[in-house]
Amino acid sequence: MAITRPTYATREEVKQAADIKLSARNDQQVDRAIEAASDGIDGLTHRVFYTTFATRYFDWPNFQATYPWKIYLDANELADVTTTVPVVTTGGNSPQTIPVASALWGPWNYAPPFTRLELDRSTSSTFGLGDTPQRDVRITGMFGYQDVFAPAGALAAAMSDTTSTTAQITNGAAVGVGDVMMVGTERMLVTDKTMLSTTQAQQSGLTTANNADVALGVTDGTKFSIGETLLLDSERVLVVDIAGNVLTVKRAWDGTVLATHAGATIYALRQLAVVRGALGSAAATHLLAAAAQIAVVPRLVKQLAIAEAVVDVAQQLGAYTTVQGDGASGITKIGQGLPDLRQRCYVQFGRKARQRTV
Repeated sequence: MAITRPTYATREEVKQAADIKLSARNDQQVDRAIEAASDGIDGLTHRVFYTTFATRYFDWPNFQATYPWKIYLDANELADVTTTVPVVTTGGNSPQTIPVASALWGPWNYAPPFTRLELDRSTSSTFGLGDTPQRDVRITGMFGYQDVFAPAGALAAAMSDTTSTTAQITNGAAVGVGDVMMVGTERMLVTDKTMLSTTQAQQSGLTTANNADVALGVTDGTKFSIGETLLLDSERVLVVDIAGNVLTVKRAWDGTVLATHAGATIYALRQLAVVRGALGSAAATHLLAAAAQIAVVPRLVKQLAIAEAVVDVAQQLGAYTTVQGDGASGITKIGQGLPDLRQRCYVQFGRKARQRTV
């Protein structure tokens, strides 16, 4: 079962953080765990940490027990009001657009996220122009906690149509399963990763089945990145350092077995399975080497998502028992540090109840 929602930790982050040896056979377990962890964080904080371009509807604001020029967005908070300027209309089936200059988004000194809309009272703009107060106001914009993206390499192949569901990237370490990737203005949900040929072959090293044989010679070291998972024959290795055209790797990665290699073709986890036009964006075509970005998740939220997922996977493998393992190697009370992490995450990011006017 593939990932179906944006997650706050990736499959790769959880597998690296786990104290248990996970292999590619555990990917579905990890994916379920990171989705469950993300669902739990949404419930804990009463908000989401990814953005969606959408239209949301609101009744005439006096039904919020507030002033007729003010609307509280509640769970429909906006992540951005400058790059993606919200469009506000009022009037039900015959809507009239509120001028941008008349819309004051707040809280003024603490946003984003923007949690309320006020009309500039020095203008003639007003809500309630429809025949009924129901769904009188519509706001079209970028909803969510924050709309922040970080560089994540580039496309290794052009995307010449709007229907294909694979994308090839230059840096397999920069994008993980569960990430939201943006190319141009299109957002894509990364649901899986598979191997793609780097078009390079092993030049030296890894000729023995020995954990100390870790210097992999390649033709061009600039085409690789620290943190990438590579495949030579049936052995996966993790790139931990790069010096010129020599990659220092961790052998037998991802549950694979040490093996000898001679001139092996080098593959990397650089082919993504994606959902096109995700989160309200429109699918588009993209050129070779188009810049890729990934959505940034607040660090404390990411830490909690990783911790929740690691504990969940460990408990799955241990049949949800209190003690994981046998004898002296047994681990008791797995997850005992989670309550503190959850509390810190809630204090920092939990959406609090507001006081409405009476």
